[in-house]
Amino acid sequence: MASVEVLEAKASITRSKTRKGKLWKYRSLIILALPGILLMLINNYLPMFGIFLAFKDLNYTEGIWASKWVGLDNFKFLFASNDAWVIIRHTIFYNLAFLIINTVLAILLAILLNEVKNKVMSKFFQSTVILPNFISMVIVGYLVYGFLNPDLGFVNKFIMEPMGWEPVNWYATPEHWPYILTIVNTWKNVGYAAVVYLAAIIGIDQEYYEAAVIDGASRWKQMTNITIPLIAPVIIILTVLAIGRIFNADFGLFYQATMASGMLKSTTDVIDTYVYNALMVTGDTGLASSAGLLQSVVGFILVVSVNLIVRKFSKDNALF
Repeated sequence: MASVEVLEAKASITRSKTRKGKLWKYRSLIILALPGILLMLINNYLPMFGIFLAFKDLNYTEGIWASKWVGLDNFKFLFASNDAWVIIRHTIFYNLAFLIINTVLAILLAILLNEVKNKVMSKFFQSTVILPNFISMVIVGYLVYGFLNPDLGFVNKFIMEPMGWEPVNWYATPEHWPYILTIVNTWKNVGYAAVVYLAAIIGIDQEYYEAAVIDGASRWKQMTNITIPLIAPVIIILTVLAIGRIFNADFGLFYQATMASGMLKSTTDVIDTYVYNALMVTGDTGLASSAGLLQSVVGFILVVSVNLIVRKFSKDNALF
C-alpha cells in the first residue's frame, strides 16, 4: 500500500512539474494574452453581477444588496405598456431585414472586391468600404440630418426642389424611416462583413477556379458552385451570431439617426430606445436591467437553438 501511495505522489508531482513547465514554455503567449483576458473579465464578466438589479427595486441609499427584492415585477412593467409588442415586433423585423440585406450585399461586395487584382486599388476599396464601420453614430446622425434637414437638407434642396416636388419634413413622417434606417445600417455595416467574407474568399485554393475555367464555367457558375459553398462556414457563423442579437437593437441607429424625434416612434421605437426613454423619465434602473437580461437570455437561447439546427444538418459548420 505504501509503495502505491508513493507512486501516486510521485506521479502527482510529475504532473505538477509538467504543467508548470508548459506554463513557463508558453509564458510569452500568456503575457501577450493577459491584457485581453483582463479586458474580457472587466468588460464582460464583472458587469454580470448587475443581474441582481433586474429583480430588485434599487434604492441608492440602501445599496444593491439591501434594496427590496421585487422578483419579476420589473419584467411585468416592461410588458405592461400597450406598445410592448409593437417595440418587440419592430426590433425583430428590423434586425431580420438588416441580417438578410447585409448578408447578401456583403457577399456580393466581397466577390466584387476579390475581382480587383491591382493591389493598391484593392487596398483602397477595402479601406473605403470598411471606413463607415468606424464612424461614431453621433456623427452618422448628423450626416443623415445634413441630407434630410427639412429646410437646407441635400435631399430637399438639391433633389426634391429642382424636380418640382414638394419638400418633405422627414423627421415628422414616420412611414419613410424603415427604408432610411435600412439604408443607413447597410452603409455603415456591410463593409465590415464584406472584408470578413473577402478574407474567406482569398483563402480558397485557386486550383478550383482554374479547373472551372478549363471546364468552361462562367463567372456565375464559379460563384454559385465554388465561392459561396466554400465560404458557407463563415456565412453560417456570422449569421448565427447575428441571430443571437436579433432581440438587441442598435441604439445609436434608432436614437441618433432619428434625432430622437418623438413623431417617428410609431415606426422607429424599439426595445432599447423604449427602455432608455423610460429610464430617463422614471430613473428605474431595475427596468433597464430586466430588459438587458431579457435580451441576453433570448439571444443565448436563439444562438443555441440555431446552432443545434445547423449541427443537425452539418456538424462541421456548427459553432459548438
